[in-house]
Amino acid sequence: MIALVAVGVYFMRKNTDQEDYFVGGRGMGHWHIGLSVVATDVGGGFSIGLGGLGFVMGLSGAWMLFTGLIGAWLAAVFLIPRVYDLARREKFLTFPQLIGHHYNGRAAFVAGIICAIGYLGFTSSQLLAGAKLASSAFVRLDLNTALLVMGVIIVGYTVMGGMKAVVYTDTVQWVVLIAGLSLVGLPMAYHAVGGWEAIQVSVTPEQLSLTNVEPVTLINWMVTIVPIWFVGMTLYQRIYASRSEKSAKKAWYIAGFLEWPLMAFMGVALGLLGRVAADQGLLAHLIGGDASTLDPELGLPLLLRAILPVGFLGLVLAAYFSAILSTADSCLMAASGNVLTDIVSPLQKKEQSTKQVLRLSQWLTLALGILAMVIAAKMDNVLSLMLASYAFMVSGLLVPLLAAVFLGKCNANAALAAMTGGGLTTIVLGNLPIDLPLGLDPNVFGITTSAILFLLTDRLFPASTLQAVSTPIAHEH
Repeated sequence: MIALVAVGVYFMRKNTDQEDYFVGGRGMGHWHIGLSVVATDVGGGFSIGLGGLGFVMGLSGAWMLFTGLIGAWLAAVFLIPRVYDLARREKFLTFPQLIGHHYNGRAAFVAGIICAIGYLGFTSSQLLAGAKLASSAFVRLDLNTALLVMGVIIVGYTVMGGMKAVVYTDTVQWVVLIAGLSLVGLPMAYHAVGGWEAIQVSVTPEQLSLTNVEPVTLINWMVTIVPIWFVGMTLYQRIYASRSEKSAKKAWYIAGFLEWPLMAFMGVALGLLGRVAADQGLLAHLIGGDASTLDPELGLPLLLRAILPVGFLGLVLAAYFSAILSTADSCLMAASGNVLTDIVSPLQKKEQSTKQVLRLSQWLTLALGILAMVIAAKMDNVLSLMLASYAFMVSGLLVPLLAAVFLGKCNANAALAAMTGGGLTTIVLGNLPIDLPLGLDPNVFGITTSAILFLLTDRLFPASTLQAVSTPIAHEH
């Protein structure tokens, strides 16, 4: 953690303007970008969340990240070729700027609000994941103190160093994560529970199969996670930061492959071993009660604390902290970029110097980081908070993006209706104390509402002939 803060200080001295701070000067290579993408997308929240899925479902929980591979490769083939050159020419820093280019400033403003709220929630989920891990692993460390420590470190080096600090630390953090889990965590946990025979005795056959998942669960994962690769602000920042279109596409192929099968099966396997250890009573002295009452997301951290000796425990904890930090910093950068570029800047009447903008960027990042820590302190479940944040962004932003980039429909009124209607539908349905039809996620209904509103508004209130003629010319200029 001290080393990460040092990286932040280093890049604070090298960053000269807003482009350096938010998109790394637009000259980064495919390996750094690819590892940063997978570190951000999988990160600590999914690492802890996957452990929880493995604890409950077994190996079938790995299908959650298969949707990540599909999303990454679809974006590489279809999205990046359509946005990279445009972003380079127009010097975009954020995803809502792309929306504003195709629609208008109001649409970009609303998209900025949606992105900022979504990524603030996502940052909070990562802080909560880190606090859960730390408070479970260290004997006299309570959840709130752990949250404070994680928050100060993450917010500190992100505020100072910006995107370059985020991407370069992501690369190191992901290497540390994979090495710690594959070389220490997995083999030692497997040995501690008694190997394959002990696992077969403890768990049901369904938990060792790849079919222990309901079709509706797969649909919900697919609808929530695949579209985020098309509307995720953290991902657009990395497209913009890549040195070429070819380099960006390579980075997305690398990220997809590393998510599934590598990270997916490693995460759920460790969660499954946590379940075996709990059933065997290996965690009894840590949980002080029946294993059936244990929070599934705490099974893996408690397993590591129970079986790993001093030194090895430190290595594996460093691996998980690395994953958590790598996602939280990226999401915090995304929220900060949205607030500054898409919400604050359009409201400012007075032109600011480059130095003033850079300083404002840092102050906004600090304020949003503190707010994310407050939200994390009020929440309980990492995975549900992450997926809710995903769903809110996807249901509001997916339809306007697809309509503009792939269909050439640029009716700003339709975009505004789709964004507000889709996002609100998902929020309302997600908080109603009722079961939705067929067990579908609120996001399914949010996206459907968004599409219907876009089509109806586009039909009833079409863009004027003048707008249709003048918009492309304005875009080129």
